[in-house]
Amino acid sequence: MKDPAKFMSEAKAGVVTVEFRKIDTDELRVMPCTLNSESAGREITIKDFDPNSHHFVVWCLDKDAWRSFRVSTVERWYTGYPEENKDG
Repeated sequence: MKDPAKFMSEAKAGVVTVEFRKIDTDELRVMPCTLNSESAGREITIKDFDPNSHHFVVWCLDKDAWRSFRVSTVERWYTGYPEENKDG
């Protein structure tokens, strides 16, 4: 993952989407998530961020639950909700 500190900053500010490979199936997961209480629609308590961590825990907006992912499995991330499929 490029720039994990920026990812955390953007997640604290609003919605980010992370695309990563699931460990057990290698399936690509596109996950809108946040660490922002207003974006989550609930109070979010954030623990100290370790930029060297191998796991990130975020509030998953499409599952309405806490989820985690391994930094090493991230293919890309971006600010905002998932991009529409441009291939039609």
